[in-house]
Amino acid sequence: MAAFTPSHRPSRLYFMEYFLLQEQINLLNTVEIILLILALVVIGATFYFVPLGLWVTALFSGVRISIFELLGMRLRRIQPSVIVNELIKAKKARLPDVRRDALEAHLLANGHITKVVDALISAQNAGIELTFEQAAAIDLAGRDVLEAVKDSVNTKVIDSPQIEAVAKDGIQLIVQARITVRAQLKKLVGGAGEETVVARVGQGIVSSIGSAETHEVILANPGLISESIMNAGLTLGTAYEVLSIDIADVDIGENKGAELKAEEAEAELKVARAKAEEKRAEAVAEEQYFRARVQEMRAKLIEAEAQVPMAIAEAFRLGNLGIMDYHRLQNIEADTRMRKSFSDMDDREIEEDEE
Repeated sequence: MAAFTPSHRPSRLYFMEYFLLQEQINLLNTVEIILLILALVVIGATFYFVPLGLWVTALFSGVRISIFELLGMRLRRIQPSVIVNELIKAKKARLPDVRRDALEAHLLANGHITKVVDALISAQNAGIELTFEQAAAIDLAGRDVLEAVKDSVNTKVIDSPQIEAVAKDGIQLIVQARITVRAQLKKLVGGAGEETVVARVGQGIVSSIGSAETHEVILANPGLISESIMNAGLTLGTAYEVLSIDIADVDIGENKGAELKAEEAEAELKVARAKAEEKRAEAVAEEQYFRARVQEMRAKLIEAEAQVPMAIAEAFRLGNLGIMDYHRLQNIEADTRMRKSFSDMDDREIEEDEE
């Protein structure tokens, strides 16, 4: 191994400085990459929380909204594009009472701001007076405010189900009606819906047919049903204005009066049968009672007849009965048995004739 000499020092120092310089360059490159990544993250977060593009769009659309307001929407977990787009739409439609804070409040209350703004634009174009507060209240009440505006502009036809009613003559009529309505925006909050209107029409149909003397009266003039319903205050408390009620179809059903009479006759027959069965049971019970009484009387008779020989013997012993008296008593008894045998024969013949 060669010994170290001074001529080796410059080259060795050069290599050491070269390696140190390379380490510094690598460290600077690493720091630059980290700073670049941090800068990209900061720029991305800035553009996310501060949507400059959306702010520029709003500015050129005539909507005055600051960057800090857009940042506040992000912090309140509201998508700024939804609010800004509806503000732009309202600005272009020249809606006067649509404000950013009102839209945010309605959106935070789980409302549909797109439908509300569209409904306000439709109402303004149709010349219908509708404020943002009214539209928001209708939307939060669970009704489709845009559909309600359309129904208030254009009439809506509701088909009722088939309604069965019976006239006074017992004939059933099956009626189907078509109800033409128009929505009233001021009564949509708290007013009854389509189901109530249909139910009241059904009630009116049943009442009108039930008060008719015969079904022929309704068949000859179905308009009587419509007149009766329209005069009964059909729209009271509802969100709709009923324009007309047209009877689309009238069919004759069953003869309910005859069916009721047949059922009544059958019920009366069952009652009569039950009463007859009750009387038969009473007669059978009475017959059994009298048969028991006859058996009881026969037992007493046999008991009494058993005491006759003892009484005769006692009379002989005491001298109260003679031999001739005894023979006369025997003759009477034989005559009684003969008469009884004849009577039993007649009873058997009568029973055989009856059978």
